[in-house]
Amino acid sequence: MPHRTGPVAEEFASRVAAMESEWLSPLAVRSYETRGRLHAEGEICPLRTPFQRDRDRIVHCKSFRRLKGKTQVFIAPQGDHFRTRLTHTLEVSGISRNVARALRLNEDLTEAIALGHDLGHSPFGHTGEGALDRVLDERYGRAFHHNEHSLRIVDVLEHEGRGLNLTEEVRDGILRHTGEVEPDTLEGAIVRLVDRFAYVNHDIDDAVRASILDPSALPVGPITLLGETSSQRIDALVHDLVETSQRSEAIDQTEEHREALLELRAFMFDRVYLRPDAREQTGPVERIVEDLLEHFVEQPEELPAWFEGDDVTRATDWVAGMTDGYALRVHAELARVS
Repeated sequence: MPHRTGPVAEEFASRVAAMESEWLSPLAVRSYETRGRLHAEGEICPLRTPFQRDRDRIVHCKSFRRLKGKTQVFIAPQGDHFRTRLTHTLEVSGISRNVARALRLNEDLTEAIALGHDLGHSPFGHTGEGALDRVLDERYGRAFHHNEHSLRIVDVLEHEGRGLNLTEEVRDGILRHTGEVEPDTLEGAIVRLVDRFAYVNHDIDDAVRASILDPSALPVGPITLLGETSSQRIDALVHDLVETSQRSEAIDQTEEHREALLELRAFMFDRVYLRPDAREQTGPVERIVEDLLEHFVEQPEELPAWFEGDDVTRATDWVAGMTDGYALRVHAELARVS
């Protein structure tokens, strides 16, 4: 069905282009100067820029909805206020968009990258990703990285194999929000840093809520510099980010703020993510992921017919897409029939 048209729709693209020409930084990506999509498309929506369309495609896809059932750090937490991948994604999106606005960069591009950056996370938080990566490496000589799987979701797995056909700038930002290679755009670089701001500080909140962490144990240096609450620390990091980036014309931090964030991150790995008593939870979860992957490799006929690739790839796609609750249910059902 062709798009409806009218005076507003007919002038939309030219008005947006004129506004961006006047307002955006010379370093920003212009909405109608995208490098294009993975596959050429015919008709375009006259009331949305290409990056707005990407944002909407991500928000309306199944993988985005499943993020509400995937834990951020804690496995099956007893409480309604712990963060999930969905709440983390929304937090990163909001902060990133504010940074983009302050630096006069493209807010729509930044938002689309942020909303899609964690689509590829497996069930059970950091533990599930680590277990999937370990099993794939030990048994099949492969690896699992959630950023690469996020790109596979938007390129291939969504819409039963058709993918979302996103713009190159959004795909780049999703893939490179973590890892050794920096994003091609400043908008992607914003998401890469803000993701760390958010998960380190919000994981501290959840660890305190779970009575795993005493806030008085937090390292003195970062707390003195950044603040005692997560909102104070994120605000301090954001202010440092925008002021430093404006001066350097790159997305950057001062050395003292970078070191403070790294110290908090190292503290969380030592005291929370890799704490000794976490094995009580991680051990069973790792076995669940291992059992599920092995089952579907051996029983590929149970997987959707439209999944592409060999049996290991198809099984990985299926297990990685599960929510925590679905993974637990499927594993329990397999245990009953075995």
